[in-house]
Amino acid sequence: MSIHKEGYLTIVYTAALIAGLDLIFYFSLHAFPLLVYALWTLSAVFLFFVVRFFRDPRIVVNKSDQGVLSPADGTVVAIEKMKDDEYFNDERMQVSVFMSPLNIHVNRYPVSGEVMYFKHHNGHFHVAWNPKSSKENEHTSTVIRHGNGSDILFKQIAGAVARRIISYAEISNQVSQGQQCGFIKFGSRVDVLLPLDSEVLVNLGDKVLGGRTVLASLK
Repeated sequence: MSIHKEGYLTIVYTAALIAGLDLIFYFSLHAFPLLVYALWTLSAVFLFFVVRFFRDPRIVVNKSDQGVLSPADGTVVAIEKMKDDEYFNDERMQVSVFMSPLNIHVNRYPVSGEVMYFKHHNGHFHVAWNPKSSKENEHTSTVIRHGNGSDILFKQIAGAVARRIISYAEISNQVSQGQQCGFIKFGSRVDVLLPLDSEVLVNLGDKVLGGRTVLASLK
């Protein structure tokens, strides 16, 4: 299991901060060795979870010509029609996946094709399962033109804890299904906007895997 490059600095800074705190605990609480050991243990557990958050496992992408893969690991929290006012200006079928802090937070392109549109939006930090988060939270919007001519828009959305969205998308780039497209730090959500005639293959509450679970099939 490797560590994602987006986590290197965070892990180093966290380890340095914890080392400093542990020294303070040692010198200020040396008369209470059991308390010092307990605090050191909590520090070690915290660092373990920070390192674990940035894990980047190797996966075998479940490529599918007409399939739309999940951009992230998580739980399906919304399947609904919605009006998109940013790019399509019409109705789309939206499938939303919530990522808890325990999920792998690597994001992947749901289809292969050309990047037609990209935009970063500043915004609020509602909890990621709140329906308002899709439009009001800080997020990125990326549109990929599939080989059959369909445009697929997906959003990386910040949550109440997630404060940094990283995207590698650049307009006119050719991208491959399952290729890494970015990272969201510490809990968040992704929305995928599909043509209305797409066949959704997941249900609310389903656990999905980025680059492996087929969310929908395109006509």
